[in-house]
Amino acid sequence: MIWNQSKWNQAFWAAGANNNNPHKTMTQDLLNLDLTDADWTAVDAALDTLETKLGANLLDLTPAQRKQLTKMGDKSEAFCRQALVVGRQNAAKLPTDTAADLTAEEGDLSSLDKLRPRLTRIISLSEKAGDSEVALGSDIMVFSLTLYGILKALGAGAGLDNLKAQIGVRFARGPKAAKPAAQKP
Repeated sequence: MIWNQSKWNQAFWAAGANNNNPHKTMTQDLLNLDLTDADWTAVDAALDTLETKLGANLLDLTPAQRKQLTKMGDKSEAFCRQALVVGRQNAAKLPTDTAADLTAEEGDLSSLDKLRPRLTRIISLSEKAGDSEVALGSDIMVFSLTLYGILKALGAGAGLDNLKAQIGVRFARGPKAAKPAAQKP
């Protein structure tokens, strides 16, 4: 789903810009996440697979552990890759333990290269899911505010007093706290 600024602007400004239909309420529809139950089941199965195949093999570091690690940044990655290449070219000259460690680190590099494109996809999907959650919540909130205004305008009677009271809790305000008097030095 792609953000449609034009659609958002139309929805947002509909109440003020379109006075030709006085019965039209201000609503927005930024996202219609129309997945079937079968789609949700497939999504859950895919997440189960990710958690089983990938998640079970990933680390969950504490902030303290993460802070203590020596990190390989963008600039140091080229150095590390070159060190492994040169190490492999000179493996016969290396101590036995270092040669074994070299093989293990080449495996880590291969794993990193396989993880990164998938991590990029997961992050992108997570960001889209977060944005979609915000958009759906916004759609609901805008409609609910409009609905509350309509119900409030209907006034007493119409069997809505109890519902209006429940909805009105959202807007209940307590008394404003008195400002402390300024002290003179």
